[in-house]
Amino acid sequence: MIRAATLGLCLLFSSVACAQDKIGVIAPLSGSFSRLGNQLVDGVNTAVAGNKQGQDIGVVTADDRCDAAGGAAAAREMVLANATIVVGFLCTESLEAALPILGQKGIAVITPGIRAQTLTELRADTPYPVFRIAPSERNAARETGDILASLWRSSPFAIIDDGTIFGRELASAVRARLEEKGLKPVFADTYRPGLDNQNALVSRLKRAGATQVFVGGERDDIAAIGRSAIALNYPLITVGGETLNAAASGSDLPAGTLMIAPRDPETLETARNARNAIELAGRVPEGYAVPSYAVAEVAIQLLMTAQAQASSLADLLRKNVFETAIGPVQFDAHGERIADTYRLQRYDGKQFVQETN
Repeated sequence: MIRAATLGLCLLFSSVACAQDKIGVIAPLSGSFSRLGNQLVDGVNTAVAGNKQGQDIGVVTADDRCDAAGGAAAAREMVLANATIVVGFLCTESLEAALPILGQKGIAVITPGIRAQTLTELRADTPYPVFRIAPSERNAARETGDILASLWRSSPFAIIDDGTIFGRELASAVRARLEEKGLKPVFADTYRPGLDNQNALVSRLKRAGATQVFVGGERDDIAAIGRSAIALNYPLITVGGETLNAAASGSDLPAGTLMIAPRDPETLETARNARNAIELAGRVPEGYAVPSYAVAEVAIQLLMTAQAQASSLADLLRKNVFETAIGPVQFDAHGERIADTYRLQRYDGKQFVQETN
């Protein structure tokens, strides 16, 4: 509250000395993830450089090396630099180590890349002020289930997974969402991943009468299932999640494969200005560049809002809606973004294209 009141005086009286607001950026700037970390820094720097709100905002960066020790060290750097707010983090280990240090100083964190709650957060008596713009894993399953429910209202379907923790939990959560809506699969099982063909699996799906299948698994496995369905002349529609965005290491996906996932941020119409600004800065608007640009937009608008509303930055993040390159950003009480971001997309043989109906 003291900070907000001081900012108000800064607007009214030019004689009042005002400290510069600083957006801290913590990202892996060395090692194997440095390319992604630099995309994040590029997005933030571009957004701050194009800030037209009139605030005096600086940017300070720190390398977390994508590990716990680096995260703790970077957080201490931010405290010493008097960062007003911190954005970034692509690695859970780093965020988990940094949160107690930043949280003790009341420094809110906005991350474009980490979706799951860390163990540190889950064990905390008081919630840490961390906010996520990427959809949470819980929302991923909910939105996927809702889309499939509208598709499969009258179709016999199956849900299968590859036995990994990620695949099994995703398939289970999607199945639970569908059952909440009164839809039950005619077949559910775990398949053996990594096979060149899945003829036996497809034969079992055919015997069960499933004409649609959601796969909690990797792109190459989903491709193998689709190829086997074609080879057996069985009209099976395969649906996967965000793993279908991964680069193929084997044969490509059959045309017609469906994916339920957020659209790439740089392809959004709302991201046009961000794309142009990043390109004008001599950077490529790919990966985390546009999401971090959006995170910086949230931080800039937040600092402007703090000039008029006497409250902590964390409370202001929960109370306000921020217009960004990825669309409106609003957070719930847990710091998760409130938005339906998943879309049904069809593979046309070269890329995924959003379905229009």
